[in-house]
Amino acid sequence: MSELYEKIVSKRGSFERLIARLPGFKGYQDLQARRTADRMLREYITGELDKRINRFIQLEKLILDLPGGLSYMSRTRAAKGKMQLYRDKIFTEAPGYSGMWGQMKIGAEELERIYAFDEAHIGYADKFDVALDALQQAILNKENLEQVIWDLENLATEAINAYDLRDEVLTNLSKTL
Repeated sequence: MSELYEKIVSKRGSFERLIARLPGFKGYQDLQARRTADRMLREYITGELDKRINRFIQLEKLILDLPGGLSYMSRTRAAKGKMQLYRDKIFTEAPGYSGMWGQMKIGAEELERIYAFDEAHIGYADKFDVALDALQQAILNKENLEQVIWDLENLATEAINAYDLRDEVLTNLSKTL
């Protein structure tokens, strides 16, 4: 019996090949793979953004310890709120390639556009790092703090707008397909 079991277990790839031969099932597997990849990507991006938001909170505490630091808190709260909104939009987005996307045949060119937006969202984590480095330097030097906080808030606004633009492109894509 164990020999038969080993033989069956070693042939697990055969089952996948069998299922792939069923009409429509391969597309279902591809769709599942895209959904999984989309979920993993969103989890990665939001995890990276969580790190930046937590770093910002630590820097905000340093600002508060500066003379007159309390006067910056409304600006830092606005910047942090926008960073959090951007993170939440990505995190709470419905799983990609579901609903109407699951029924659409998305071509290579359209996928390339979607992937470009996804790559841009990963890039925003790096941009937030640069902005947070500038904020840390401004705190240490005790100069240009107001401008650096504004720059960080503007970056968060830009990231939100990029996210909204991705949604707009996807909506328009559904109308053309």
